[in-house]
Amino acid sequence: MFLFFVGLHQPADAQHFDLCCISINRLRGRKKPVACSRVLVDSGAFTELHLHGEYRHSVSIYALELHRLHTAGIIQIAAAVAQDYMCEAFMLAKTGLTIADHQRLTIERYDALAAELDRLFGGTCPFPVMPVLQGYTPEDYVRHVRMYGDRLKPGMWVGVGSVCKRNGSPERIVEVLEAIAAVRPDLRLHGFGVKQIALMHPGVRTLLATADSMAWSFAARRRGGNANCWQEARGFAMKISQTTARTPEPWQMSLPLAAA
Repeated sequence: MFLFFVGLHQPADAQHFDLCCISINRLRGRKKPVACSRVLVDSGAFTELHLHGEYRHSVSIYALELHRLHTAGIIQIAAAVAQDYMCEAFMLAKTGLTIADHQRLTIERYDALAAELDRLFGGTCPFPVMPVLQGYTPEDYVRHVRMYGDRLKPGMWVGVGSVCKRNGSPERIVEVLEAIAAVRPDLRLHGFGVKQIALMHPGVRTLLATADSMAWSFAARRRGGNANCWQEARGFAMKISQTTARTPEPWQMSLPLAAA
């Protein structure tokens, strides 16, 4: 079964969904519980790098906020996405760095976040940190897989970044996913910001285990509708679920939740 985490602007709207994706920028400082059983916490990478060319918050600050959200019972975290660095040309222009630099920094921030969360929890963090594969060409992603090495455990839930701008050409997304699968077929891949046109492509559906998207919000805005309306989000999520229905797999039925 393919699982879709609908992207939400407003954490309060999570009460209407079983699976959602919310940016840490929307959760920071929140005191009210988020009423959703499985929340994928996004690092806000696109906003941070696109608007500021860097992360305004360190790994330690991100980890502290995740720790607070979990221990205060505010959110049930399915996974926390590491602070990655996208590799599209316009993002490289923002940072002044290379693809290799972005790949190295992505791994460094993954290592730092995992270690800091383990320290804060006094042992092992109760929810997974999602590593992210970055690159632009399929060969870039294969290189990044190899750079991670044994950090990528068998069957690990792993994000695939820098694909959202290719939604108009699903075949390009398939090329990236196939390249990753060729070297690590065991990985359960998550697509960030994958739109309906891409998810309707059978190759994308087959190679992704999970995905998230805010496409419903952009579509509503284009129609002159409410880009923050949870009903718009629900309608979009239902379309995706119907399009990508598969036979359930055991691991997807028990995605890790925050411990009670």
